[in-house]
Amino acid sequence: MVHRLIYYLCPMLYRNGLKLGILGGGQLGRMLIQSGINFNLHHRVLDPDAHAPCKNIADEFANGKLTNYDAVYHFGKGCDVITIEIENVNCDALKQLELEGIPVYPQPHIIELIQDKGLQKQFYAEHNIPTAPFTLVEHPSEISERWTKFPCILKLRREGYDGRGVMKLNSREDIGNAFDKPSIVEELIPFDKELAVIVHRNISGEMRTFPVVEMDFHPEKNLVEFLFCPASINWEVAKKAADIAKKIAEALGIVGTLAVEMFLTKEGDILVNEVAPRVHNSGHHTIEGNVTSQFEQHLRAVLGMPLGNTYVKQPAVMVNLLGEDGHSGPAEYKGLEEVLALDGVSIHLYGKQTTKPFRKMGHVTITDPDLQTARKRAKQVKETLKVISK
Repeated sequence: MVHRLIYYLCPMLYRNGLKLGILGGGQLGRMLIQSGINFNLHHRVLDPDAHAPCKNIADEFANGKLTNYDAVYHFGKGCDVITIEIENVNCDALKQLELEGIPVYPQPHIIELIQDKGLQKQFYAEHNIPTAPFTLVEHPSEISERWTKFPCILKLRREGYDGRGVMKLNSREDIGNAFDKPSIVEELIPFDKELAVIVHRNISGEMRTFPVVEMDFHPEKNLVEFLFCPASINWEVAKKAADIAKKIAEALGIVGTLAVEMFLTKEGDILVNEVAPRVHNSGHHTIEGNVTSQFEQHLRAVLGMPLGNTYVKQPAVMVNLLGEDGHSGPAEYKGLEEVLALDGVSIHLYGKQTTKPFRKMGHVTITDPDLQTARKRAKQVKETLKVISK
């Protein structure tokens, strides 16, 4: 407790050369490191992939399972502060590290809650946060007993990500194909737009939100293809979305980043879909588009610094670079030079050596004073830049 009290009162002591532990060495960790270099941080990364994107840019890289108690505990003992870039981590080890005085942000009990989408849903209900009607089932046989409205959405309670662990049940006949694990049955919402708000909360409770973004998803793989900032919504809807995001962050008491994905219904209501307690795909555009990026803001939050300005410098569109269907193997980027010749284009490649269909290999942000111009250029980028195998 003494360690944590000093950290709270004197965060300046921890800035220069502070050992920041990051659980997860993917592209999110990579971009955290790129921001952390500006704060003279010493970055320690743990990842199960010996060739993870963070391997060659981290000060220290450890190869180990994020769900293994001993791997996480022993890694964490060498850190001054611990954070995550993925939710699927061993929370028992993080709780023990926290008890021993090592700050862990977001806090382990919050990660544990968000790991289970069923607990997420119950949390929304308990705190009067609007979300789609749902029920929890342990086995597919319970669906026919407890749910009558079809079509509906079925989600695995745990370990679903990037479109995995989600399916549509069009009728009772589809129940035979349902997940054979604890799941959520959720009402299918005929939404008008899919929105997201990223909110940060620091150690002292200061909060700031980034402007609401709008997302377009791949029709088959449920992955974001395009992201638009600012979203084409009115001021009242934007305020309502931001207020809901802040309400969730405050109710959780989270320190760090919370990405809140939402549906805007055809009636103009906002319903929360899911949250993530980490930097997020819906905030990548902030590197070029905002005064402070989501990655710098996350570091400010977990290191006890004042939060930065989230003002939009220019409208931005983000395009996810996904591996082309039918291509697996060493990655090659076709059309890179043509895209780099376009105005307002910033390319971020994630350091992944091999590609496979729909794997996230990078992203491109297009900024322009006119959002429509940026939209047109983003479509050109999507059509030109392809990730293929050699």
